[in-house]
Amino acid sequence: MGGFFGTISVSDCVNDLFYGTDYNSHLGTRRAGMATFDPEKGFSRSIHSLERDYFRSKFEDELDEFHGCQGIGVISDTDPQPIIVNSHLGRFAVVTVAKINNMPEIAHQLLAERMHFSEMSANKINQTELVALLINMGSSFVDGINKVFNKIEGSCSMLILTEDGIIAARDICGRTPIVIGKKDGAYAASTESTSFPNLDYATVHDLGPGEIVKLQSNRLEVLQKPCGQEQICSFLWVYYGFPTSDYNGVNVEEMRERNGFIMGQEDDTEADIVCGIPDSGVGMAIGYSEGHGIPYKRAVLKYTPTWPRSFTPGNQSRRNLVAKMKLIPNRAILTGQRVVFCDDSIVRGTQLRDNVRTFFEYGASEVHARISCPPLVYGCPFVNFTSSKSDLELITRRVIQDFEGDPEKNLVKYSDATSPEYHRMVDEIAHRLGITSLRFNKIDNLVKSIGIPRERICTHCFDGSGCKRCPSEPKK
Repeated sequence: MGGFFGTISVSDCVNDLFYGTDYNSHLGTRRAGMATFDPEKGFSRSIHSLERDYFRSKFEDELDEFHGCQGIGVISDTDPQPIIVNSHLGRFAVVTVAKINNMPEIAHQLLAERMHFSEMSANKINQTELVALLINMGSSFVDGINKVFNKIEGSCSMLILTEDGIIAARDICGRTPIVIGKKDGAYAASTESTSFPNLDYATVHDLGPGEIVKLQSNRLEVLQKPCGQEQICSFLWVYYGFPTSDYNGVNVEEMRERNGFIMGQEDDTEADIVCGIPDSGVGMAIGYSEGHGIPYKRAVLKYTPTWPRSFTPGNQSRRNLVAKMKLIPNRAILTGQRVVFCDDSIVRGTQLRDNVRTFFEYGASEVHARISCPPLVYGCPFVNFTSSKSDLELITRRVIQDFEGDPEKNLVKYSDATSPEYHRMVDEIAHRLGITSLRFNKIDNLVKSIGIPRERICTHCFDGSGCKRCPSEPKK
């Protein structure tokens, strides 16, 4: 997915920028970058790969090379960022959290208009540069941002570092969040409110879908009011979010505990203990323990000194190894126990299958899996929540293909928790993964746990719903 952080202050902003960006590190593992602006020294920029190291270790030695009272940083799961542009709008830097599905078509149009792309990444067009070019086609930054919203299919939120402030623009459907923080003499914008507390920022505003604001050290100016139909990604609470973060005022950990409590109340399975698969399954397990009335135990732990992230490599054989290596079971707690383990989701099933086998090897008598969201039947066209290249990487689609001879057949039925097709699919997944029993959360319970009206939440990956675009007339 990716995340970003930007800040503008009456004093030097580099330390806040560095640590604020770092607090988005759980959202991506591919690239990271920072850019600052100083009236005397101009723009400074640095970009590093995160595929073999972490943000702090890559950037800490360079901090003295950054200067200024305003800057933006990004943790990217796509291409190298920020992009710096010199244009008729002035010189600016831009970072994005985006998934642009029609990038080849837009690029072809821009090339036909005699524009060029210079920031190639692995011989592919850099999508943040494409966004920068679309912005540059506007008569103003607001006009250019709306050209991005109108052109792309997918989603795009962004921060733009200009010579006189930072512009934050949330995706027109609001699929990804932007939250604004404030402290004496400074404003900040971030994907994660977790970035704020230790830097002494207080949350003052959540951007609405399509909303555009400009930050200066002493003021927040609304350049465009919310203008789209909100479809915030429900997976933010299920999987991405750090437990202390709030999205639209809804805390991630509280949501996960509510979610688990509801599942625990509804479950009649007899078991001795419940545990959560770190990190995002833990809150759910705590709630499940309370709702079902069985003790919560830390039966499996992540080895955080070398495996701090939840994201895994794109290479399948390496994923298999990482899935096994980063989690360590506790034989003393598992032996002879009927265990319920809570996890955020099942994508390919690789990690869950290994977990189940290990639990049995370490003495568990029964292993029951409870998943905090419904089955992932549809690939996500809006947010990069997995490294899957095809819907057939989803275990649900492989099962459907085996049942129907066509992975696209009867998807509505397989998404309906009341249908025979759904129950047959879940039973088959449990069989393939070696689980004593498997239950997924109901979509209504997920929405209830989030606490936002269903029409404002994107549940596409579970039920195929959600608009491709959210057109609306911008409100100045």
